[in-house]
Amino acid sequence: MDEVLLRSLTPTVLAILVRRGADFASAEDAVQDALLEALRVWPAEPPRDPKGWLVTVAWRKFLDATRSENARRRREDLVDVEPEPGPAVATDDTLQLYFLCAHPSLPPSSAVALTLRAVGGLTTRQIAQAYLVPESTMAQRISRAKRTVGQVRFDQPGDVATVLRVLYLVFNEGYSGDVDLAAEAIRLTRQLAAAFDHPEVAGLLALMLLHHARRAGRTAADGSLVPLAEQDRGRWDTVAIAEGVGILQTALARDRPGEFQAQAAIAALHADAPTAEETDWVQIVEWYDELARLTDSPVVRLNRAVAVGEADGPRAGLAALAELDDALPRHTAVAAYLHERDGDLATAARLYAEAAEKAPNLAERNHLTRQAARLNTRRRD
Repeated sequence: MDEVLLRSLTPTVLAILVRRGADFASAEDAVQDALLEALRVWPAEPPRDPKGWLVTVAWRKFLDATRSENARRRREDLVDVEPEPGPAVATDDTLQLYFLCAHPSLPPSSAVALTLRAVGGLTTRQIAQAYLVPESTMAQRISRAKRTVGQVRFDQPGDVATVLRVLYLVFNEGYSGDVDLAAEAIRLTRQLAAAFDHPEVAGLLALMLLHHARRAGRTAADGSLVPLAEQDRGRWDTVAIAEGVGILQTALARDRPGEFQAQAAIAALHADAPTAEETDWVQIVEWYDELARLTDSPVVRLNRAVAVGEADGPRAGLAALAELDDALPRHTAVAAYLHERDGDLATAARLYAEAAEKAPNLAERNHLTRQAARLNTRRRD
């Protein structure tokens, strides 16, 4: 049984049912039933046209459910429209499905969950495991999202920025449970890039590939975080880096700059440096300036302060940091790093300890605690 094939066909089959008139929630249920039927039947009787088989079975499941629930007269008209046998029409509505799942009326968490279910083909259990929540909680979240988008016209124009933001959120969830969400986000973004010619889609795909290429070097054998400057660059995926850089260069050549292209350019400069000492920090600062212009994000300006500290010295970085709200996430950790670079070990150790208390996860908290302990040991020696 080719589960990859099933997952790749899921959004197309779902989109076909919705385009034929099924409401989103009923169509999604019918497709899931068809997938279960495929898992049972295909190993012994593989179909010649897998998509056509799934469309036919899913549509019949939808019709059966419609009849059994005594649907309204409009639905009764649909039950007489049986699809003709033969290969499924080669129409790909996956792009519209992305826009439907990332509808602005949905909160980000629900849009992410619905995209993983409808476009990614993941089960509710898999999504729940990835987000470390009970399956019943995730089922309720997806059910509410389906009810919301069920009232949206399928041909309603979508917002690519919303779709990209959802995929970016999926990617940032990283890995947990039995679903690698970073890899899943790359797979979904490849689909979108193949269907939608937009430089920001390419920029997001390049950004994901460049970040994912460094994944093996981000943690030590004991699971502890390894800062970028200390990572073993021999463990980076050079094939993914080359692909990401190539995609980015093509996107930038179109001269339609955007947030994800700028982020990818920064990631490419890090990936291109043979050693941490050879990083082109001056150019990275320039890209952060562009990114700040595009987004006006305080988090971008926080990261820019680090880059300024590397390009122009720690005191320049601290001056840039002083312009920002110290309540920003990781502000204290950045201040600790820049004070250490400036030689003020006592202040840096204190700030590392404070930052550890504010850390959003255990791995980061342990890393910052070790940094504080390291500097306190140096001060005593």
